Amino acid sequence: MSDYPPIADHGLIGDLRSCALVACDGTIDWFCAPRFDSPSVFASLLDADRGGSWSLASTDPDSRTLQYYFPESNILVTRFLNDEGVVEVHDFMPVLKAHDEEHRQRLVRRVSVVRGRASVAMRMAARPDYGRVSPDLTRTDVGIRLADGEVALGLSATVDLDIDGDDVTAQVDLAAGETALFVLEVLDPDEEMRGCDDADVDRLFDATALFWRQWLSQSGYKGRWRERVNRSALTLKLMCHEPTGGVIAAPTTSLPEHIGGSRNWDYRYVWIRDAAFTIYALLRLGFTDEADSFVRWLSERLGDHGEDDADLGPLRVLYDLDGRVPDETELDHLSGYRGSQPVRVGNAAAGQLQLDIYGELIDSVYLFNKYGSGISHEAWQDLTRIVEWLMENWDRPDAGMWEIRDEPRAHVTSRLMCWVAFERMMRTARQRGLPGDLTRWAQVRDAAYARVMEEGWDDDLGAFVQYEGADVLDAGALLMPMVKFVAPDDPRFLSTLAAIEERLVSDSLVFRYDTERSTDGVGGEEGTFSLCSFWYVEALTRVGRADDARLALEKMFTFANHLGLYAEEIGLNGEQLGNFPQAFTHLSLISAAINLDRALG
Repeated sequence: MSDYPPIADHGLIGDLRSCALVACDGTIDWFCAPRFDSPSVFASLLDADRGGSWSLASTDPDSRTLQYYFPESNILVTRFLNDEGVVEVHDFMPVLKAHDEEHRQRLVRRVSVVRGRASVAMRMAARPDYGRVSPDLTRTDVGIRLADGEVALGLSATVDLDIDGDDVTAQVDLAAGETALFVLEVLDPDEEMRGCDDADVDRLFDATALFWRQWLSQSGYKGRWRERVNRSALTLKLMCHEPTGGVIAAPTTSLPEHIGGSRNWDYRYVWIRDAAFTIYALLRLGFTDEADSFVRWLSERLGDHGEDDADLGPLRVLYDLDGRVPDETELDHLSGYRGSQPVRVGNAAAGQLQLDIYGELIDSVYLFNKYGSGISHEAWQDLTRIVEWLMENWDRPDAGMWEIRDEPRAHVTSRLMCWVAFERMMRTARQRGLPGDLTRWAQVRDAAYARVMEEGWDDDLGAFVQYEGADVLDAGALLMPMVKFVAPDDPRFLSTLAAIEERLVSDSLVFRYDTERSTDGVGGEEGTFSLCSFWYVEALTRVGRADDARLALEKMFTFANHLGLYAEEIGLNGEQLGNFPQAFTHLSLISAAINLDRALG
């Protein structure tokens, strides 16, 4: 299993259309083109033999490697240091300006020797369609063209390229001040390669660095943890698909929540829940363009009346970037990360009823209406239609926010977020003077509140439970004061927080629920859920335990990787698990830091 680097040993680059993971040894082991949800070109992270990769590194086996991001950007630098010299690989996907209709998708790798001499080896083993295809390689005047019938790629370089079977290779010796360039272009089927030169790549580097600096300068956060928050914001931005406005949950699929287990999911889609929380975090920092774009994408889903389903309601849990509902399939030919199978494409959660999404959705619209340009008349009409459906269905059993694959249950967090949906609709209507049946909304809101308080509470446990009639806890209850359902000092919340600390918290790490006592239809183990760990920080902040919150936050920072990135989960041994990086984790970090900063003064 030594062929698989730890999940955390990666940096992320992207162009607001797709992303690539770059391991600490300079190998790109995950890249889908031309979109996040397209089939992979490199996927050795999911199968070291079949997946394909693009390695670029010093030939000295004793080289020590370090990675950092070029300041205030998503340009990744991998350094190789040895006694003979120091060489850097600058990896980036050019982004020249916002909403660039002439955008060209390229993956640029610039090798530069900064001291001494270095011998560098390059091998590109492109294996499109999740490793099922070895592309045809054709030499052209400007490089090598790779095609498989679905994806056309062009590799150009400032050094000689060789064809070695199905791979492209190069080896070059450089002295201090010398560079070598490698540029992979994603082409239309009939598009010609354009090649690369030093001046062009220097221009792309400078323009991309400027783009990221100017984007980040919009942030209003000046608090104690600025570097952490900035990196999280830059990471969330990479998960925004600029052409459509959709926001994905993570750029990877099937990275396991437990090594060797089956909790391996495809997160390269737009979850209503995840996207809504992401927009909330970006709005808190002052980024409004992403909210505008997502609300535009969302309005198309809201207005798509033909997709209504009597059982599932007017919205699906997740969509692809174009608003279609993906099917879930398994790729049996891939061995999975360190043998973790199955490898999945698509996500069957799209066929679940998850009532909490309506609360997260309407809360994000409320915030957009408050801090952004405001909701349109048509979108408001669509929301009122959705609320009409929700008033008749809010108390149904569902799969819950953790997407159980067992029998539906009366999840307390679903009831909670339905309360949020009705309450935020009323706030928005009053704030803007928008039309709505506030009397009926208030009646159902109050019924949802009573249901949580009466059926979601267990006297013996002294806590809100995971679902009605259960005696198990759910870290989702930490949301209650955050969404203004209860006051932070409400005795019931304080008692619930104490129970969560006793049963679900290990140091600063928080399990979302007890998988041994609460069946979810999946089985197997999982790590602690980083979203819940940051919710815990925020809960401590809100109940007035600022010193405890700060300690828990600082501990959570120690679990970030060397670049400040987080996967979905953290094992009790500190190992990052699950898809990487995860929007949920980074958005909750931002919220926790902002609120704790305010509390500390």
